[in-house]
Amino acid sequence: MKKTLMAVALGLALNGSAYAESTISLEVLGKHQTGVFDEGSAEIVAYDAATRRLFKVNAKAATVDVLDISNPASPTLVSTINVSTLGGVANSVAVNRGVVAVAIEAVNKQEPGVVAFYHASTLALIKSVTVGALPDMLAFTPNGRNVLVANEGQPNDDYTVDPEGSVSIIGLGRGVANATVRTADFKAFNGMEAELRAKGVRIFGPGATAAQDFEPEYIAFSGNSRYAWVSLQEANAFALIDVRQAKVLEIQPLGFKDHSRTRNRLDASDRDNRINIARWPVKGMYQPDAIASYHYRGDTFIVTANEGDSRDYDGYSEEARVKNLTLDPTAFPNAAELQKDENLGRLKTTLANGDTDGDGDVDEIYSYGARSFSIRNARGELIFDSGADFERITSRLLKGEFNSNHEENGSFDSRSDDKGPEPEGVVLGTLGNQVFAFIGLERIGGIMIYDVTDPYHATFVDYINHRDFSVDTKLTDGSVNPAVGDLGPEGLTFIPARRSPNKKPLLVVGNEVSGTTTVYQIKVKKLK
Repeated sequence: MKKTLMAVALGLALNGSAYAESTISLEVLGKHQTGVFDEGSAEIVAYDAATRRLFKVNAKAATVDVLDISNPASPTLVSTINVSTLGGVANSVAVNRGVVAVAIEAVNKQEPGVVAFYHASTLALIKSVTVGALPDMLAFTPNGRNVLVANEGQPNDDYTVDPEGSVSIIGLGRGVANATVRTADFKAFNGMEAELRAKGVRIFGPGATAAQDFEPEYIAFSGNSRYAWVSLQEANAFALIDVRQAKVLEIQPLGFKDHSRTRNRLDASDRDNRINIARWPVKGMYQPDAIASYHYRGDTFIVTANEGDSRDYDGYSEEARVKNLTLDPTAFPNAAELQKDENLGRLKTTLANGDTDGDGDVDEIYSYGARSFSIRNARGELIFDSGADFERITSRLLKGEFNSNHEENGSFDSRSDDKGPEPEGVVLGTLGNQVFAFIGLERIGGIMIYDVTDPYHATFVDYINHRDFSVDTKLTDGSVNPAVGDLGPEGLTFIPARRSPNKKPLLVVGNEVSGTTTVYQIKVKKLK
């Protein structure tokens, strides 16, 4: 693995990619392994400085596992929090001032879920409260007075039950034991579906109101804890929430990425046996999963990992491949050529968008996700996008593994028809006077690092992939091959030096496919 990482660094120098002089880098310091393959045994991670413990979601075991990282080079499992008595599995965990908050979905995912609070030291349950359907992510406000919960409200597989999405606001002002719950819902936007669609917001579930169709995914805050931005992934939008009023103020459409522009190129085929990052007449839906926020010159900026997601259920699916579309002959006079497998034919697109004139054929092709990370201002307006960087960089540094999937090696180019490297997680870390974004690539794996101090001029810093592509991902008994390294980075958390157990800045990554929790030490080379 060390040899592979050395080759990555050499590739940057030889290929002359446009990047900033490397100011920081990541070095694997320690790792905890479950041995469980592709069962979500290491997903979201959170850290408590007082106890020097990591809390990680283990979906397979319906627990939150507790790791002692007093010695971050040797993370040790010391206990577990069993959530099965409160519902189904845990989806998210957050820690603040010695309190651990856990989002737990109901056994029937369409029913209301639960948020449970525990002491970080004793792991004793303090309080549990009822929230909305399928609580997917939760976070403490910066001032610690509230916990916000993104209740995704996904439909059942038959699409016969579709609960409303919402954001629960759990007030902790009178102490965790006296927690109160308010709900910011989307009912006010029912009846406004046509107006919202005209602005670019995707509302398309069969028979769904806006409140049913909006599925909150991830949350970020203003520094004063007054406002929250919530990613509505399938809708390709943000919801702006007034925390004090528990009210959704507006829906901010995120627009679409023009992949016909040179800087926005993508590889669209898994059947051409080559790397072909090219311009195509396709619009990418940003559809962020994880988001994070920071401040620059007094303004709030939102950083997004533009993963992409489709609705694909037994009762309804929006998915189709370009070769199966009826393309408008005026918009696409070269349709036959475009629809070949080696061109756009294999690219996954949506049936919910594209027929702009209502005549039954497709006038615009849309793909899922933007294969990038972005920075937006408080109004949701795009300030920066990394363009084709992720595919361009990985194609140069891991040429033989380009757009691999996260379950098997020898899967070159297998994700080009879908969402490419699929950026999913993002976390920000401040070192000195600089702010860095760490973005996890779910499929090919690895962490992209960008200096985002100035949101208008973000620069690439480094890429590290702690994965050995030369070995099998599984052993003969079905467990993960420990030699493979990390597969499927999901949740990331940054630990500043002042809170770190070794007084060095750390990045912790939960990898859902390899079941590993990896502690990286951030090596500071030079800061401005």
